Amino acid sequence: MALILGLETSCDETAAAIVSDGRRILANVVASQVELHRQYGGVFPEMASRQHVLDIVPVIRETLSRAGMDWSALDAIAVTSGPGLVGSLLVGVNVAKGIAWAKGLPLIGVNHLEAHLYANWLDCAAGNGSLAAAPVPPLICLIVSGGHTALVLMTDYGQYAILGQTLDDAAGEAFDKVARLLGLGYPGGPAIQAAAEQGDPEAFDLPRAILHEGYDFSFSGLKTAVLRLMQQYKGPASAEQRPEQAPEAPALPVADIAASFQAAVVDVLVVKTKRAAEQFRVREVLLAGGVASNRLLRQRVRTEIDLPVRFPPPVYCTDNAAMVAAAGHFKYISGDYDGWELDVQPRLPLPGQVG
Repeated sequence: MALILGLETSCDETAAAIVSDGRRILANVVASQVELHRQYGGVFPEMASRQHVLDIVPVIRETLSRAGMDWSALDAIAVTSGPGLVGSLLVGVNVAKGIAWAKGLPLIGVNHLEAHLYANWLDCAAGNGSLAAAPVPPLICLIVSGGHTALVLMTDYGQYAILGQTLDDAAGEAFDKVARLLGLGYPGGPAIQAAAEQGDPEAFDLPRAILHEGYDFSFSGLKTAVLRLMQQYKGPASAEQRPEQAPEAPALPVADIAASFQAAVVDVLVVKTKRAAEQFRVREVLLAGGVASNRLLRQRVRTEIDLPVRFPPPVYCTDNAAMVAAAGHFKYISGDYDGWELDVQPRLPLPGQVG
């Protein structure tokens, strides 16, 4: 049995977890900064890194306490080294180095996107409290979050091909920006989803950019289309974003716009994922990343793709350290350790890319 301590500080969540054999979660602690950044409508990088400094030691201590173990039980420490915010990443990597050196543990740098993918190996992903069989490559994984949108073909452990990725805004970033325009607050994903449940997804015909062209994504035009649509109504968008309006302008139909926007995003994600699964004849389809917790996306992928589909519970879709420990486990068993020269890489690509 290999016990891995995972650390995650790539953005605005300070997290630590202990995972056994890459699958069973013994402890998982996350200190969220959502309330800290809510006033800015998004993550303030310098504040995020400063908060990581304050939170990381208490989070690690709490993780060890919940697992009921001390340092001697651990086999290795895994830490997110990229991609992400450079200041945030530095906190986690330097703390991991210090622990590894002081405790004589192997040090393992983990790619944040790969970690999201491995959230589907955690026992919680089975959804019924039992340890289901692990996913078997080849498989397609749709990684959708605030900073990333990518369609990945996993041919084997550590071997990936990025079939397509966003050309501008990530899906989660688009959710945040549109939620801000609609006055729904931050984070945008849950806010848009809640509003959309009261709206008509067919109320407005919003664009589905490059829907039938390759596997890349583009959501910037969709965001602009929402802004243009809003200019016909009275509503929350700031004065510099909308022209002077006539007094008789109708009230902003927030729920209908939210539902139409969400449907447009999900349409593109599902169509491209389904096409990739069919073209590459994979065994399974995985969802990962914060937007993978969206109920409409989960429902439509399950309904429209005639293959086994997996996605973690929402708490393991957002940034956490259990997924880092899971990814680190597979590097640990192959002896793929890092030295003291491990550094942060804000634009770190997926490892072992093929094709």
